[in-house]
Amino acid sequence: MAKVAVIGIPGKWSSEALADEIEQRSGFRLLVDMAQVSLDLAERRLLYQGTDLCQLDGLVVKKISPRYSPNTLDRLELLRMAEVAGVRVFSPAERILRLVDRLSCTLTLGSQGIPMPATLITEDEDAAQQAIDRFGSAVFKPLYSTKARGMRLIHAKDNDRKAAVREFKRLNPMMYIQQRLKLPGRDLGMLFLGGRYLGSYARVGQNGSWNTTINSGGRYARAEPEAELIDLAQRAQDLFGMDFTTVDLAETEQGPVIFEVSAFGGFRGAQEGLGINAAAAYAEHVLGLL
Repeated sequence: MAKVAVIGIPGKWSSEALADEIEQRSGFRLLVDMAQVSLDLAERRLLYQGTDLCQLDGLVVKKISPRYSPNTLDRLELLRMAEVAGVRVFSPAERILRLVDRLSCTLTLGSQGIPMPATLITEDEDAAQQAIDRFGSAVFKPLYSTKARGMRLIHAKDNDRKAAVREFKRLNPMMYIQQRLKLPGRDLGMLFLGGRYLGSYARVGQNGSWNTTINSGGRYARAEPEAELIDLAQRAQDLFGMDFTTVDLAETEQGPVIFEVSAFGGFRGAQEGLGINAAAAYAEHVLGLL
């Protein structure tokens, strides 16, 4: 039977669940923490606690680091050595790289005509101020973040907006600025496995919160989007060729928009919102291809 390791965060539910599902089907279990992986370039070995990952049949990347950062990209680069050795990585490292960096994901979606919120990307504080005036309210987003971490909502009427922009730029020299849209209190997570649509869940925001993330008190619920929304999400995820992903979509007064295509996809939303065991489905998908 194939030997497949999970790249994830030991102790975290989604990583452990995927490792468990693979073990149930293959009899092999290895959950890899990339913080303890070493690449021996001369020997062409990728080592984790005495195991050469280049000798396995597959690697499934559930989570590459607790939080996104440029270091996340470095960890993904290490996995390319396993790919060179013939190990199949789910999803391929270069495809994940294009999604971990918010700017790369946005440029890919925007260049292919996928509808997104109005967006300005700049290092110029004056241009950022003009965007706030134009948008009325703007969401400043780090290029490397998940679940709204590090995001800042700035309104045109704020008296301290210049200081707020300056402080954001101190931590994020390349500023990613999107118009805040009026949402119906929820957005959608639309699941795809091997390019096939599985279903959708909603993230329902808590009253008083400007975003719907679970970190901000949101909750998961079942969703039944219309066919045109599924088609739009399908078009967005097709651009990246991920083995498992979630497309974040919102319905607005101006029509549907895509916020992002996820590098890793959401197991908990699938479980709590849809009753789908995404870890089991992903394990079946991976082992079926090896």
